[in-house]
Amino acid sequence: MALAPGETSDTFIREVDESLRRDQAEAVFKRYGTWIIAAAVLLLVAAGGFLFWKNQQAEQAAVNSEQFSAILTEVGEGKSSDDIARKLDVLAAEGNGSMSGAARLTRAALALQKSDRAAAIAQYRGLMDDGDVPQTVRDTASIRLTQLEFDSLQPQQVIERLAPLAVKDSAWYGSAGELTALAMIKANRRREAASLLTGIAADTNVPASLRARAEQLAAGLSIPAAPAAAR
Repeated sequence: MALAPGETSDTFIREVDESLRRDQAEAVFKRYGTWIIAAAVLLLVAAGGFLFWKNQQAEQAAVNSEQFSAILTEVGEGKSSDDIARKLDVLAAEGNGSMSGAARLTRAALALQKSDRAAAIAQYRGLMDDGDVPQTVRDTASIRLTQLEFDSLQPQQVIERLAPLAVKDSAWYGSAGELTALAMIKANRRREAASLLTGIAADTNVPASLRARAEQLAAGLSIPAAPAAAR
């Protein structure tokens, strides 16, 4: 079918335009083709390496978890604490943040079993200040460290250290709140201590033993606490 003059002109222009684009693409590829290919290969290698790393991480985490479980079994069986301590040190060095934290907390507990307060304190202090372990591990270490150091700390040091944890909705409200209240009593801030203990005694999310103890402590301050009847 014959084309009108205008249609012929449009078709010719499109063909010339497409030809120019092909020529430009060929010129670019001839000039930069090696770099384009290299960039594509690097991207594929990087993606493959990341996937491999993630798989290796998952496999290592599974191995570490099995090792930790075996160590806990040995602890339960009363095996040599020195041998267990060495295994925990290795696991703490090789494991990720969560596993390393769990191993170090266990290491501190073993030190306390041997009445080695200095070693336990060193472990807890190191964990408390370690940004590479989960916050829950750091909070646990903070509570344990404060319990061990309580008699040697100034009341305000205890209060300031535990301030983020001695609040409602904190998982550590009961434990941190009790230590904070005891520090307040030492500082002669009895009414504040009683108020905090009353809140703990009335909080059904706090373990029953802690609520009962908080109620008794508040009663000893001659300020009535909320009844722990809901225990």
